[in-house]
Amino acid sequence: MSSGVNRNHGEAVGNPDTKPIEAPNPNYPAPRRRPARRDGPAAPLRLERTNDFVIQFANVNGSGSASANRLFARSILRMGVPIASRNIFPSNIQGLPTWYEVRVSEAGHQGRRGGVDFMVAMNPQTWDKDVASIEPGGYLFYDSTRPMPLSKFRGDINVVGMPLTELTNARYTDPRQRQLFKNIIYVGALAQLLGIEITEVERLIAEQFRGKDKLIPPNLEALHMGRDYAAEHLADIGLKVRRADAVGDRVFIDGNDASALGAVYGGATVCAWYPITPSTSVAEAFAKWGRKLRVDPETGRNRYVSIQAEDELASIGMVIGAAWNGARAFTATSGPGISLMQEFIGLAYFAEVPAVIFDVQRGGPSTGMPTRTQQSDILISAYASHGDTKHVLLFPEDPRECFEFGALAFDLADRLQTPVFVLLDLDIGMNEWLCEPLAWNDGRRFDRGKVLTAGDLEAGREFGRYLDVDGDGIAYRTYPGTHSSRGAFFTRGTSRDRYARYTEEGSAYVDNMQRLLRKFETAKALAPKPVRTDAKNPTRCGVIYFGSTAPAMREAMAALEAQGVARDTLRVRAFPFAEEAIDFILDHDQVFVIEQNRDGQLRTLLINEGAIDPARLISILHYDGTPITARFIVGEIVRLWPALAGATRREAAE
Repeated sequence: MSSGVNRNHGEAVGNPDTKPIEAPNPNYPAPRRRPARRDGPAAPLRLERTNDFVIQFANVNGSGSASANRLFARSILRMGVPIASRNIFPSNIQGLPTWYEVRVSEAGHQGRRGGVDFMVAMNPQTWDKDVASIEPGGYLFYDSTRPMPLSKFRGDINVVGMPLTELTNARYTDPRQRQLFKNIIYVGALAQLLGIEITEVERLIAEQFRGKDKLIPPNLEALHMGRDYAAEHLADIGLKVRRADAVGDRVFIDGNDASALGAVYGGATVCAWYPITPSTSVAEAFAKWGRKLRVDPETGRNRYVSIQAEDELASIGMVIGAAWNGARAFTATSGPGISLMQEFIGLAYFAEVPAVIFDVQRGGPSTGMPTRTQQSDILISAYASHGDTKHVLLFPEDPRECFEFGALAFDLADRLQTPVFVLLDLDIGMNEWLCEPLAWNDGRRFDRGKVLTAGDLEAGREFGRYLDVDGDGIAYRTYPGTHSSRGAFFTRGTSRDRYARYTEEGSAYVDNMQRLLRKFETAKALAPKPVRTDAKNPTRCGVIYFGSTAPAMREAMAALEAQGVARDTLRVRAFPFAEEAIDFILDHDQVFVIEQNRDGQLRTLLINEGAIDPARLISILHYDGTPITARFIVGEIVRLWPALAGATRREAAE
């Protein structure tokens, strides 16, 4: 994605239809060229790297390749080498192109790097695009059963052909078996070419088909068919996997699974949801973890409920009803679901009912790109519903924080008596990430907030449902039925006074709305603080980022520092913004705001809520539906740097 500069606003805007401008990166050495042959031109460049390369599988959706590709990725993990895997798939059931990318990185980089070193090209429909994406000196692995014209290849890459269809047709007669085992055959060939220990792949196959033991021998046979053919017929390549000890105790988990587990640990007992990509697996995982962790050992009864509602409106309504009655309840959805839930979200905000909403963001607007990732629900979530509303947003950077924030969201919702959004995205939610173990303190107790008991009411405690006793904007509440004649039994979405008595008096309405603003200010101290990292040398330029951009951002900053372009960084973790976030902006003359949407939504929120001069904030935007890469970030900052020449001269003078 190359980018231009919007001269009216000083923003870098991404163009998804073109190739990125990428700065040279010293962390990725240039490939070596083979010596020229005496009888002809020089041979292609040959990438030679160990435990540091990107391999991509180009398949067709519905071909059964997903499990084989995942088997390949996990075998590298078993050798102690960190990986980052990403699945790029279509929104239909089958027949369209799908890609699975595995980044092998002993250094532990979890973001997309950009570029492909080894392409496994199994889809003729995307052949030209796939071949074009290979780095000079990289490798193209393809099914050579049918000859390809020379015009379909590139002279600066290394071609590895293997007659996969011929091999499978000779061994299998069933068409489905031919397709499925062809995938395992190429896994065996790749294991041989890359030096992956075949015993690790064998163990994974045994684990994958445990309980279906009759499937293990034919899969092992196919694996060895591929390995043996590669050993006998295919030349050695320069990319290798070597056993290491760099994984440690980290876990390989996706954000949706981690979020659901966080909800369980956070005390959630009710999940009401409607299926929508890419959030459906949050609800499915909650039911899975509930069956494991939320069943009464004596009675065998479930201590949780997961309800698939008829639509998103019903699901959020159920959540609000359950929460009003004291349950910890949540829904999981994506952008279109948030659009439909607007009126109910406004009810929860105005009636002050806790609710947790996991929003796994995807490409929009409308149906948009259901299976592509974006960070494009920032503004709709922050100001969801009509009228004056402001909501708490949490921005996890990886599955570990999805677990942490997933649990925290319920404490915040109860403490603040308001909806809380956990904004992850498809990249975090549906892709497996290698992250630190999920941590939990068994001594932790739920924060249910300001809840009065029957004893409190009997003792004569003054109760006004919307009465601000402590000056923090948060009123005391009761669960319905707490007392036979006192406390709250119902709520409404219309204007009322401090004692919940219906009124349309303007002064009462203004009093209530100002109290809600005080509560939002209180939320600043309760939400996760931003994480600031200062460069070694003083600088007047900073970078703000959030969410799934984090791993690519850290790698990009390391690359820029190696080129002498060090910048202070701030990772925003929540809205409302803590004072530290506004101070960071005011500490710098120019701040890049990196986000994955078209309109710079986080930048807009910072300007609106922090009263920031728009000229201070320069957007770097990536929104083609694929996860942002370190190369893109480096390229954009380097490209835009001449515009900040004045700041450079000031820093040099200092």
